[in-house]
Amino acid sequence: MIRASFWLHGGAGCGLALAPQLWPWWLGGLAANHAVLTVAGMVPRSSLLGPNLVRLPPGPPRVALTFDDGPDPEVTPRVLDLLDAAGARASFFLIGNRAARHPALVRQILRQGHSVENHTHTHPLHFAALGPAGMRRQVMSAQAAITDAGGAPRFFRPPAGLRSPFLDPVLAGAGLLLANWSRRGADGAIGDAGRILRRLSPPRAGEILLLHDGNSRPGADGRPVVLDVLPVLLARLRAAGISCRSLPQALSEPGAAWPEAATAAESPTTTADASP
Repeated sequence: MIRASFWLHGGAGCGLALAPQLWPWWLGGLAANHAVLTVAGMVPRSSLLGPNLVRLPPGPPRVALTFDDGPDPEVTPRVLDLLDAAGARASFFLIGNRAARHPALVRQILRQGHSVENHTHTHPLHFAALGPAGMRRQVMSAQAAITDAGGAPRFFRPPAGLRSPFLDPVLAGAGLLLANWSRRGADGAIGDAGRILRRLSPPRAGEILLLHDGNSRPGADGRPVVLDVLPVLLARLRAAGISCRSLPQALSEPGAAWPEAATAAESPTTTADASP
């Protein structure tokens, strides 16, 4: 797709030079190309621009529970307590500069049996519009900060799940696999626990679920809504016979298999140390 896009741009440039009177057609072709790349390639669940884990491979009945935008010194410990009480495990997609400010909290996440993953260094909402150098800085700075705090991320999730054709080569160089979601609660935008739970119901094995331990909206009681959603969600999953796992756990259980792109990737720590 990317090669075809480059050829199309080159062809449009030649066509404009040879037949400038047809400029609306050349421009329309380029606009259509960009629309396809944006709508079909950049959206969170698309794999057209490279590997993208949005659902677990076949295996035992489990979901991968993931939390974005932490660590948060007020909310993350309470989320960890709720997970511990339910015997659940999760993956925390951390913002690098927050991990650097709260390394003890990163270590607590790991100590309690969860995984820590990469969610960029500063969480720029325009991440998908950055060039390769800007994306690499965000990914590698976060990787270094989380690694320094004691973690070793194997997965990356961009802000809002959006990507561009430049992201896959950056992740390949860092030894990371893109992981988005099957369903998200939208608790970063919705403060109504009932609405969020409806978005995540009924429970289905094999899904990757997204909530937030950072930037979760206040609920009706004024506290982050994730703290009202999580106990109910965990109870519903337990009643359905579905266990909650971190991404590495879910992909390492008997009967499951790591995606090919992940098993072929270099160690993120090794790559980060070797990068200039």
